[in-house]
Formats: sequence, structure tokens, C-alpha cells
Amino acid sequence: MLMKTVPVPVDQIYVPAQLRRTLDPEKVQRLAEDILSAGQKTPIQVRRDGERFVLVTGLHRLEAMRALGESAIESLIVRARRK
Repeated sequence: MLMKTVPVPVDQIYVPAQLRRTLDPEKVQRLAEDILSAGQKTPIQVRRDGERFVLVTGLHRLEAMRALGESAIESLIVRARRK
């Protein structure tokens, strides 16, 4: 099944603490420059959690878009993993 990307408001995406610890500011800067010149190539993955979204993958892309002042980011909405 092919999944469709949708724009998700950046301010509605929660980043879990364990993901936040992996943030590399230099990588964010490089990605921001790449996104400025070529656009966002790969969507991030988020899952729904009530009214907000929780980041699954794409921390550096999300932070690069945030640094660029973008209000939304192309995202794939995935289901939460079954425990």
C-alpha cells in the first residue's frame, strides 16, 4: 500500500526525550541548507496521539524545517507499534 504524505503543523509535533538526545546541530544546519536549495526530499514519520503528533523518524529534518521558520512539514502518518 502506497502511503500519501500530508503537511503536519510543526508546532503540533512532540519529540520524545530519547530522540531529542540524538540531535546533532551541525546535521540540522546542513539539512536546512539542502532543504533551502532543493526542498524537502524525504517526509518525516509521525503517529497520532490525541490532538498532537509524536515524531517517529526525521528529527533532523523536523529541526531543519523549524530552523527555516516553516510552519508545516511533509509527513507520513504511521500507526503506533503494537506492544
